[in-house]
Amino acid sequence: MLKKIECFLQPSKLDEIKNELVEMGVGGMSASEVKGFGTQRGYLEGEVPNKEVKFLPKIKVEIVVDEEIVDDIIKKIRELCFSRTIGAGKIFVLPVEDAVRIRTAEVGKRAIY
Repeated sequence: MLKKIECFLQPSKLDEIKNELVEMGVGGMSASEVKGFGTQRGYLEGEVPNKEVKFLPKIKVEIVVDEEIVDDIIKKIRELCFSRTIGAGKIFVLPVEDAVRIRTAEVGKRAIY
């Protein structure tokens, strides 16, 4: 079965994540610049929050892989992005029903590798 991993990360981590995941055999990924907030409501550590919620810049990384390597990918992302500061990021894993490579009509795993 295929899984989609969506990560919301600090922008400074993107290149390192990309390089390490390619080394692990990830065949492709997408990255988007996004803004968001979580439980910290957009405030960085040491800032005094008020009623205003702030959006912070993040990078959203999307990867579709075989479920056999999901745990290894999550472990690597956590290792590379770990910090004890609030706002380090989130990882979500979702099921993918199918994938189709438009050019060749390959489906499933063959479409992503």
